[in-house]
Amino acid sequence: MEKQEIREIEQRCIEEEKNLIFDTFSQTEALKLGSFIYEKSKNCSGPVAIEIRINRLTVFSFFPDGTNENNLLWLRAKAKTVDMTQKCSLRFWIDVQLSGSSPENKRMPENEYACCGGGFPLTVKNAGVIGTICVSGLPHMEDHKLIVDSLKQYLSQR
Repeated sequence: MEKQEIREIEQRCIEEEKNLIFDTFSQTEALKLGSFIYEKSKNCSGPVAIEIRINRLTVFSFFPDGTNENNLLWLRAKAKTVDMTQKCSLRFWIDVQLSGSSPENKRMPENEYACCGGGFPLTVKNAGVIGTICVSGLPHMEDHKLIVDSLKQYLSQR
């Protein structure tokens, strides 16, 4: 992938993070959002595990048939990445790609953090990042797209 294309993806991610925010968010809202993402994921090429956390507490988690413990490991790593960076895990991947560095050089070992798409900050207006929305099961760019497309549609219906 060319650096220019990566920079374009980075700008898109920055805009998504800026615009895909909630006025308020609760555990009940997590159930609604998680269920919404699951319904959208049924149109994907394979099963997708979903996890939503508020302040590192898992408030929604679903592993449809075809997912397994490997998906759980990816969800944890993606959530850790978002918690550490306060941005989507795809932007961490972009940072690594553009810097020519490695996750280890950023003190984020690959066995604990995910250098790929599929983790997104759960942001509340006037509060900032309060949690994470993560999915696992598709190629990493598709994982990211599933979250973003779901959030756009979900927030437009509120």
